[in-house]
Amino acid sequence: MPIDHVDVLIVGAGISGIGAACHLRRECPDKTVAILEARDVIGGTWDLFRYPGIRSDSDMFTLGYSFRPWSEGKAIADGTAIRGYVQQTARDYGVDRLIHFQHRVERAEWSSEQARWKVTARLVDSAETVELSCSFLHVCTGYYRYDEGYTPSFEGVDDFAGQLVHPQHWPTELDYRGKRVVVIGSGATAVTLVPALAEQAGHVTMLQRSPSYVISLPTVDGLAEQLRSKLPAKVAYSIVRWKNVLLTMLSYQLCRRYPRWTKALLRKGVAAQLPSGYAVDTHFAPKYDPWDQRLCVVPDGDLFRAIRGGKASVVTDQIERFTQRGLLLSSGAELEADIIVTATGLNLLAIGGIQLTVEGARVDLPETVTYKDMMLSGVPNFTLTLGYTNASWTLKADLVARYVCRLLKHMDSRGLDVCTPLAPNPAQPLAPLIDLHSGYVLRSLAQLPKRVTAAPWHVRQNYPRNLLAMRYGPIENEGVRFSVRPAVAASKRPVAEYIAG
Repeated sequence: MPIDHVDVLIVGAGISGIGAACHLRRECPDKTVAILEARDVIGGTWDLFRYPGIRSDSDMFTLGYSFRPWSEGKAIADGTAIRGYVQQTARDYGVDRLIHFQHRVERAEWSSEQARWKVTARLVDSAETVELSCSFLHVCTGYYRYDEGYTPSFEGVDDFAGQLVHPQHWPTELDYRGKRVVVIGSGATAVTLVPALAEQAGHVTMLQRSPSYVISLPTVDGLAEQLRSKLPAKVAYSIVRWKNVLLTMLSYQLCRRYPRWTKALLRKGVAAQLPSGYAVDTHFAPKYDPWDQRLCVVPDGDLFRAIRGGKASVVTDQIERFTQRGLLLSSGAELEADIIVTATGLNLLAIGGIQLTVEGARVDLPETVTYKDMMLSGVPNFTLTLGYTNASWTLKADLVARYVCRLLKHMDSRGLDVCTPLAPNPAQPLAPLIDLHSGYVLRSLAQLPKRVTAAPWHVRQNYPRNLLAMRYGPIENEGVRFSVRPAVAASKRPVAEYIAG
């Protein structure tokens, strides 16, 4: 049904947007809420990606919502199960009725006089535009482009006589049974695809320019299975969730503080699962330190099992060019293939490509500085969700959603209409918004907002500390300015702003 104005407008009906809407329904039931979704289904990433083996690389006790226990057996879940979990959550909390599908948000214009955003969305099926307004805009679009993945420019690609596929747009009718498949890449997508394809393909080769760190984790969490039989679901879920949070934090800290030791430990774990004499240092020993890029998780060692069984292999080399039969490598070898999969990464897209303007002035995202990694300097009543890079995405998404609820309740209690983050002192050194050295991140850093490492603007990649700060820390501080809209200020008081010092 049509909408004209809501208190909170959420953009995106993926795992972050659905979670944000549920939190608002739970904590701010008096607020009117709507969700605009460019696609025609709930699920975001977990509906878009349909390649074989698609799964999470985070456990579902931390990728799942804090308020809704994950009840299935697999801790490392497949895409279908995750999509079902998100969709069922939306139904259970009634937020599925708040979604307006095929509404692609193109721009949002802030008016201080009205203390509102005017949002323009294009209807995907008809190309018509619709306008609505909101008092608070919460963008949950993730950080990559949904319409295209990243594929480098390869020489001779048109010469290849077989099929060329990008995982982001996997053809449902693709038949790879008994065929020779080459997967280009070494990241999470590649290590997921290789063992899944190997179940039916003739042979699968993972072709990588350089190795990534790969770690094997059990699909089923043994502690969770024990606790579920003895404790209420929510209690068991909370215990396992915190156990996994702390183990992930410990792993991250060990990797960052003792990289040589953790490199050796990771190498030992990989070598134990590969055939005797395997060239571990060639194919599974990266030159960078652990957590410069995310670790790739393989459930129950499925990648190594495929290699041991001769169904898959790894080649570390560079592509010289495509040929009619496959790929010519820098070493002079030729990899023959019937299907080549370019698992070469994503294209980043901040805030879904929405163009923001404040009082008619266009917001240049790279010139903004984030406040708590969730708001932009100079942009009123606006938040975005950006998950952790060293832990589960949803841990951070939950914190952001609950902070939005807390912020809205604070503003209501004080009779405030506007919250505007302020830029820190220009002397503060700026840092990249995403602290990873992955190719897809490095290609796009110049298009993203910046961050500083000073409080109160900065939040660490540390869930327990963030939980305390965002749930119990002060709302008003030097990083934000609160005010009432001009009409209210003129009628009620001579001074319209609250600035906490």
